[in-house]
Amino acid sequence: MRNLVLFVATSLDGYIAGPNGEIDWLFTDQDYGYAEFLTRVDTVVMGRKTWEQSLTFGEDVYQGRQQFVFTRQPRAAAPGATFVSDPVGPFVSALKQRQAGTIWLIGGAQIVGECVRHDLIDEYQIFVHPVILGSGISLFPPGLPLRQLCSTGLQAFDTGLIRLDYVPVR
Repeated sequence: MRNLVLFVATSLDGYIAGPNGEIDWLFTDQDYGYAEFLTRVDTVVMGRKTWEQSLTFGEDVYQGRQQFVFTRQPRAAAPGATFVSDPVGPFVSALKQRQAGTIWLIGGAQIVGECVRHDLIDEYQIFVHPVILGSGISLFPPGLPLRQLCSTGLQAFDTGLIRLDYVPVR
């Protein structure tokens, strides 16, 4: 079975984006293990807003990887992206059964919440930025079931950013 990895950045107060989806507070001065992580990934799962934001980066950051974009809005086909309107839990569960590489769960919060709800995440790699936003889009939406996690690592960077690694206790 394939691993679903939540590889995501958050502010110290738990937000993945500002109130209007802004991510200009994210550190971009170093790689922070991103390139190494991408070598494992062949599939990306994300929500429509996350996908649309990725289009503003000026390059296809998921190039060469299968991209599944969850949306409630009908969409025309887009190069590299497959739009999905199926329920997140059953779709991702079936995706994990296919023989292939790692699945990157990039966001947003609703998709992350559904994967937590269905206990689908195999690894949590959370990059905590030493920034307090005060408001925004929370990494984990309220109302999720209790999930026990076990720490598998911690890495502190000279910028103050901290990488926290967890796996679920099953």
